[in-house]
Amino acid sequence: MTAAVETTEAEVREGSYGARVTAVEPGGAGFIPVEERHGRPLNLFWTWMSPNLEFATIFVGVISVLYFQQTFGQAVAAIVLGTALGSATHGILSARGPSMGVPQMVLSRIGFGYRGNILPAGLNAVVAGIGWFAVNSVSGALALATLTDLPNVLCLIIVVVLQVAVAFFGHNLVQAFERYAFPVLAVIFLITSIITLSKASPSAVAGGTGGIGGFLLTVGASFGYAAGWNPYATDYTRYLAPTTSKVSTGVFAGLGVFVSCTFLEIVGAASATIAAPGIENPTEAFTSHLPSVVANLTLLAIALGAISANAINIYSGSMSFLALGFTVPLGLRRAIVSGVFGVAGFLLAWSGLSDAGHKYENFLLVIAYWIGPWLAVYLTDWFLRRGKRVDGFLYDKAHNPWGGAVAMAIGMVVSIWLFSNQSEYVGPVPSHWPSFGDFTFEVGFVVSAVLYAVFFPLQKGTSQKGVSESSLVA
Repeated sequence: MTAAVETTEAEVREGSYGARVTAVEPGGAGFIPVEERHGRPLNLFWTWMSPNLEFATIFVGVISVLYFQQTFGQAVAAIVLGTALGSATHGILSARGPSMGVPQMVLSRIGFGYRGNILPAGLNAVVAGIGWFAVNSVSGALALATLTDLPNVLCLIIVVVLQVAVAFFGHNLVQAFERYAFPVLAVIFLITSIITLSKASPSAVAGGTGGIGGFLLTVGASFGYAAGWNPYATDYTRYLAPTTSKVSTGVFAGLGVFVSCTFLEIVGAASATIAAPGIENPTEAFTSHLPSVVANLTLLAIALGAISANAINIYSGSMSFLALGFTVPLGLRRAIVSGVFGVAGFLLAWSGLSDAGHKYENFLLVIAYWIGPWLAVYLTDWFLRRGKRVDGFLYDKAHNPWGGAVAMAIGMVVSIWLFSNQSEYVGPVPSHWPSFGDFTFEVGFVVSAVLYAVFFPLQKGTSQKGVSESSLVA
């Protein structure tokens, strides 16, 4: 006998959009009607390659050698491990998009509830729409300033305006921009990488003193960078037809992140073995060993890569903000929110034009601190609800289980308090045993997963719930 499934109404994205690239995407974080679906999984490879072909990716490798004191071999191993973990989860999350048809942070409501989802969605709105936006804007602005000799602030304004313009139009233009930016970025960075690797001196850091602690810091930073895309995953797969292969969707999304991040981070680690005395601008230091023409092209690619990354950051930041449940009574609500996030991100980026290196190091670790516990709750909930209808929970304001937010919050507090290891705060464990490095995201993941598994049967909203068919008609 089949158990009865309670139904609820879905919030369907209003307006007609289709595959038009130059149209402004209507609506907000609603379900994408089947007749509006388009695209193919292969497109996800370009979508996730282009935003990682930028200097922020390179700098993950740079800090592994310069800040975390790894040998080149240790840095490569840590980068591959951390990126593989973050890319695997990205592929798994992306694969759910075609069947569910909603943004990633709306899917998060299943385990966290309508109100409890304010915790992860709010964090992602700030981190993605403002934090990541600021980080990448700084690298793009510094590259443009080095290339043109224009003031840093003016270059920042130019980069921000271009980024917001792409994100303002929405999903289709973002994906088209990534697709056409890819060959340009790939060719330039391939040439740059060949020259960099040929001039690198891995033996110069053969006696790296970072040890296991530095290794774990590098794993955390590379995981944080790759997994930083996880809260955006289904934002770019929800427009695919429901019948699209889950395997192809997950593989192309995960590979796009893994290939681009691993390659450029290794190049960044190699570049750190090339002396660049007296240069404080990170992008200028990276290009100082290149022939002038290649250096200029690389600076241009860094600026273009920043725009590619931030078009996605600000778009998904606006998706997360709308997933908080705020009512913006306009058909262009997503586009308007994108513009507001662009202004906030610009102001934060302006403050980060100085001492960009250490601020970026801290930012990478903080990302891993909250994404680990969020992933733990999301994946544990997905496993515990396997085989059940869950689409009815997505827009149900009465669905407010407490376990997800509590498990995530406790996981974050315990792991950060005990294991954080960065310049702003060092927890008791690394203070007494520096060789431990930074176990924050690993501990946060385990603690949150275990707690949520314990809480799950004790809360309401553990049965199945579906969406009524009539609600899916746009």
